[in-house]
Amino acid sequence: MTSLSPGARAAARVARTVAVSLLAGTLGGAAVLAGQAVIARNRRYAQPELGLALRATVGRADAPPLRLVLLGDSSALGVGVDRLADTIGGQLAELLAEGPAGRQVHLSSVGVSGSRSTDLATQVARALLGEQPDVAVILVGANDATSLRRPADAAAYLGAAVHRLRQAGVEVVVGTCPDLGAVRAIAPPLRQVVGWVGRRVGRAQTGAVLAAGGTVVDLDTETGPVFRADAGTFCHDGFHPSADGYRVWAHALLPAVVAAAAVTPRR
Repeated sequence: MTSLSPGARAAARVARTVAVSLLAGTLGGAAVLAGQAVIARNRRYAQPELGLALRATVGRADAPPLRLVLLGDSSALGVGVDRLADTIGGQLAELLAEGPAGRQVHLSSVGVSGSRSTDLATQVARALLGEQPDVAVILVGANDATSLRRPADAAAYLGAAVHRLRQAGVEVVVGTCPDLGAVRAIAPPLRQVVGWVGRRVGRAQTGAVLAAGGTVVDLDTETGPVFRADAGTFCHDGFHPSADGYRVWAHALLPAVVAAAAVTPRR
């Protein structure tokens, strides 16, 4: 057997050392992420306000009516605030009622806290019961990202929900997965990992929604910098938006919702 030269032996030792260091770093990093995931999972988060009305009418009685329904996760319910006026639905309704079009908004929500895209089929069925909504706003994706679901799978369920609503004649606006890299409740480096997954989910959502005939609002790009800069956009748990955070989202969604409302009949 040919013996290695001193230089080759030294190179081999360096290579082994680097390999061991990389392995240790990888295992150590995985342990850190796992520990942070446990801490994040066991934090006390804001819960839905059971007394918060999920149905309301906002605007002048003589204004053209608009039936607006929200679907999705805790965002669609306004978890993190305790007044209807502070929820994203309440703020959108006020903006639509006070805007140039002056609509009387009949607001409802079928969202369920903790929902993923797989849960939208049931929500769509509930949304289409009774009087058909004119415009549906879907807010979903954060729980898909934090549970590390495949973005393509989550997007496929979202696309199917949008397709069903569009087939029923409902205009659909989707706020894609927000910037999870801004969430204070999750510590770095897990925060960066979840933020990266969230961006992948958002990109997959965009393609699926557009293919199904819906309108997309990229909440990550349009509102992420505000949430990163201002801790006051989160409620006390550092995960769900505060009234200010929902206001930021409402203003980002408003142009698309106004455009969707404009193509609905003014009964």
